[in-house]
Amino acid sequence: MCGIAGFISLRHPASTREAALARMLDAQLQRGPDDEGHVSQGPATLGMRRLAVFDPANGHQPMISPDGRHHLVFNGAIYNFRPLRAAYAGRGWHFRSHCDTEVLLAALALDGIQSLPSLRGMFAFAWWDAREKTLLLARDALGIKPLLYHLDPAGPLLFASESRALLASRHVPGDLDPAAAADFLRWQSVPAPRTLHAGIRSLRPAEQLRWHDGRTEISAWWTPATCLASARQRPGLPPPAASAGELQTQLRARLDDSIQAHLAADVPVGTFLSGGLDSAIVTALMARHAGADRVQTFAIGFEEPGFSETTEAAATARHLGVAHHTHILTGTAVAGDLGNILATLDQPTGDGLNTYYAARFARAGGLTVALSGLGADELFGGYPAFRRLPVLARWLPRWARLPAAVQRTLLGLLDARGTAARKLADTLRLGADLTDVALAQRQVFSNCEISRLLSPGVSPSGPLLHPAAPEIRTAWSATLAALPSSTPPPFALLASLAETRGYMADVLLRDADEFSMRHSLELRVPFLDLPLVEWAWAQDPALLHPAGAAPKSALASACADLLPPALLTRQKRGFTLPFARWLRGPLRPFMEATLSSASVGRCGLFDPYAAGKLWRAYRDGSDDRAWSRVWSLAVLIHLANRPPSQ
Repeated sequence: MCGIAGFISLRHPASTREAALARMLDAQLQRGPDDEGHVSQGPATLGMRRLAVFDPANGHQPMISPDGRHHLVFNGAIYNFRPLRAAYAGRGWHFRSHCDTEVLLAALALDGIQSLPSLRGMFAFAWWDAREKTLLLARDALGIKPLLYHLDPAGPLLFASESRALLASRHVPGDLDPAAAADFLRWQSVPAPRTLHAGIRSLRPAEQLRWHDGRTEISAWWTPATCLASARQRPGLPPPAASAGELQTQLRARLDDSIQAHLAADVPVGTFLSGGLDSAIVTALMARHAGADRVQTFAIGFEEPGFSETTEAAATARHLGVAHHTHILTGTAVAGDLGNILATLDQPTGDGLNTYYAARFARAGGLTVALSGLGADELFGGYPAFRRLPVLARWLPRWARLPAAVQRTLLGLLDARGTAARKLADTLRLGADLTDVALAQRQVFSNCEISRLLSPGVSPSGPLLHPAAPEIRTAWSATLAALPSSTPPPFALLASLAETRGYMADVLLRDADEFSMRHSLELRVPFLDLPLVEWAWAQDPALLHPAGAAPKSALASACADLLPPALLTRQKRGFTLPFARWLRGPLRPFMEATLSSASVGRCGLFDPYAAGKLWRAYRDGSDDRAWSRVWSLAVLIHLANRPPSQ
């Protein structure tokens, strides 16, 4: 795990590039405290900060091929690097280390970009081919690891793991992107490829950027549509499960395989353990494969009743026989840490604070790598969207048949009511396009609220369309076209695609990376092992998401023998912090200062009166569910007011 950076330019000398690179690497020290390296070759300067997980003594980067042609900086982990190593050694590559970085270097040198689908893991890398004078940047299929870049019209290309590193180079402008403000209010994040800064873009999941002679080209090396197409054809692979029992057997085998792969490390590995199903399954399988006496688990709890799941987490740990550690978090402690928490943020978010503390606690407890249950809800139906989407699919065609005058009247009535009604109005405006409707389930502020909050000179980025919509629409259309006419549409698959490519990629995975790397902890997500994801999307949704069953029932059944019986019957609650109370208590001074007229006016993105009104309505009201809205707005204003150098 690393922070990587680079500066490619045909007109800047190596000394200029190296000075900028040094500043970029200094800005990413927390991502890699164990090692640092850089290299200049021709117009390219590459560098890295390393958190050593595999072969700490010999995994120095940038890694260069023996002939000096290929140069690599790499952030991530390749879990199948050992079998790949054997294969490439058999083809004549002479390995000098036992780390995954050199295996990736061999794969790129021998097979080029065609090797990417064979990589099992999380990655963001830069590969410089000195002979061809070509740079390739690439991200993993699901977007677990970030990769941002600045492309100057005059030619220079800079890239890094964080936008703060690009800004630290002093070659990237810090101007804010006003359209990003509207995007953030909609999605609780700024979806890739846009970022908060106008001059910085993010590669999207599974994208690759090729630079050659000052020209760039961006393309996708993997898409959900190609994944689903190959799953339907499945050459040489076992067919999808034909019964619930067969699905349970296959799923258990896939989970076992994923956990075993994610345990690979030359440093201590543990887990985050809440009181829920997902982290319990990860911990149980880890204890089964690594031995319970070697597993350490870490949980966050709260003083406020109704929020803490420490009792349930401790019961799961006792059942599994693992060493468990609990940390009680208070609003007063969060208020005291708020400066450090906000300084951690590379991009605005309204979520992720639990990961900040869980990572800090685990790192202090001796871990370098931790496993998380992130991704199970998206694959196995843990979110309300899986139940809501079929209902919307039935009603939207009826709505479309209403006269336009009736629609306008009803939409006006909904816009004048509460948050839920306004968001329903936005959903109805989308018509019968289920792709947009599925993504819109994650909308935070409605369109009319966004228009009221933005300053008069700031325009929304357009209609309520998520950047992931085109690729999901392609995958969904191809899926429907391949189905027999009598087969019901697999709405659960559409919900999974939308949650995975939207909320998970842009909010959950981004937060997981930022907050874990703040504490130099590598966070792994075994539910997002690409073979497991592709297997899940290939299954019959009627078996994976049986009608009338509890959320994630297939997942629970596959691992029922490992878990405490009480856990299997407990209703899903979700991990929620007592933010609603904290915002009116210990965090209130920050909220009052940040949402003051002076602060909002200095930001320049929002109308001070509208922002203040939103805060006062929450502060003096009783709707605790609205906490994420005012908190998200305050975070964005704080970051917009922060000097670019911080």
